[in-house]
Amino acid sequence: MHTSVLSALQIAVTVTLTGWMITGFTPLPGRWLRWKMFCRATFTIITLTGTTKDGRAEPVNVYLHLSPGSFILGPPQLQTILNHLTANGRYDRIDGHGRVLSANGEHTVEVRAGRVVL
Repeated sequence: MHTSVLSALQIAVTVTLTGWMITGFTPLPGRWLRWKMFCRATFTIITLTGTTKDGRAEPVNVYLHLSPGSFILGPPQLQTILNHLTANGRYDRIDGHGRVLSANGEHTVEVRAGRVVL
């Protein structure tokens, strides 16, 4: 009988902790990932197309230009990378669209002629 009480207590604690962990990751209205680790992070998910000097269009992967191990890309960092890619002559123009995810919610973002527009 003692082991069944212990097992019931273990199951109750496990279910309670699991429920608490799951609700910690659920979004509040207007919020994205309310878990404290993500509360100040801003993520940009974007698809870009660059036009080269000879007029060819090709996909641009800005995530290749982040520091090793980095995955957080906010609009200011995106603009810096776009400035670098156009200033060094690799692309004449970069355009695209995507989303910005932050503690303030999800917003659309566009890139027009190498400029980030929120």
